[in-house]
Amino acid sequence: MIYEDFFGLERPPFSLSPDPRSLYLTEQHREALAHLLYGVQGGGGFVLLTGEIGTGKTTVCRSLLEQLPGKVDVALLLNPKLSITELLQSICAEFGIPSRIFEGANRRRLVAIIYKYLLRLHSQGRSAVLIVDEAQNLSRDALEYLRLLTNLETSDKKLLQIILIGQPELKAVVNSPGLEQMAQRITARFHLRSLAKSEMPGYIGHRLNVAGAGQMLFDDAAVNEVWRFSGGTPRLINSICDRALLGAYVNKAPVVSKEIAQKAATEVLGTEEISFLGQDNKWRYALFALLLLCAGFVLAYVVISFYTGIWQYSALVLPILGAKQPRRPHGTAPRYCLPRSGEG
Repeated sequence: MIYEDFFGLERPPFSLSPDPRSLYLTEQHREALAHLLYGVQGGGGFVLLTGEIGTGKTTVCRSLLEQLPGKVDVALLLNPKLSITELLQSICAEFGIPSRIFEGANRRRLVAIIYKYLLRLHSQGRSAVLIVDEAQNLSRDALEYLRLLTNLETSDKKLLQIILIGQPELKAVVNSPGLEQMAQRITARFHLRSLAKSEMPGYIGHRLNVAGAGQMLFDDAAVNEVWRFSGGTPRLINSICDRALLGAYVNKAPVVSKEIAQKAATEVLGTEEISFLGQDNKWRYALFALLLLCAGFVLAYVVISFYTGIWQYSALVLPILGAKQPRRPHGTAPRYCLPRSGEG
């Protein structure tokens, strides 16, 4: 990056490529990693990791790969939007099975090839893990075939552990009718949320430290602005912070200020508006709309009660004062007449 020398950085601090070295382990990221590691050692079945776009699912997955023991063989599928045959062939290829063995094989033959491979690993004291990223793109038939792969076992052990990583809709898919057997095979689930405002200084500071920065390059107001625009989504945080450092470099500023962060955010997001609700928090917009609706109902109730109270008050008080309250014709406003002189 053009600003690296200016700030004394060794490498880009806010690169969008998943880098385990840059993973900031918040409490929830630690918990997510713990779930994945538990799943790898769980002896078969599925582990589910979900989260909104840009919340760091792939980065957590890369960190998991760094921590796996050497006796674990891993197959990683990054694009699972495939036919059943292509999916099984990709699994064979990722496990390092020679293509001459599985090319041209039908589904049944491909499952047999994978089973033979897993048995050989087991005999060597090794285990196998299949990680499927963007798993929300899997068809229902593909998910059913993956479930069948988890049936592959010896007399005492399941031979394949599968980790599904995807967007929130993946949870609805695996819980849908017809996939009950698969849902029962899920041994661990975890959902990654966006970063809280209190986690922002630690996140930005960690990425800067890993890149070689000797100090915090964002003042407190700038950090707040980054959170306000990004809604705590790491991918947006990285994009805004990267542009903000470039802006500070252009202005020869030693740190990113609130104004620089605002300008960077509007350039990244393509809008001049500041969203106090943040990005990727649709539920907050819904809550805000609900509050407005409730306020409208309360106001209407107060107005109706006010005018209803006046009518009830007059009906009770005017007779006491000796005034007559004539019957009000339909569609007309009430009129009150005082008694004439001499009338009882």
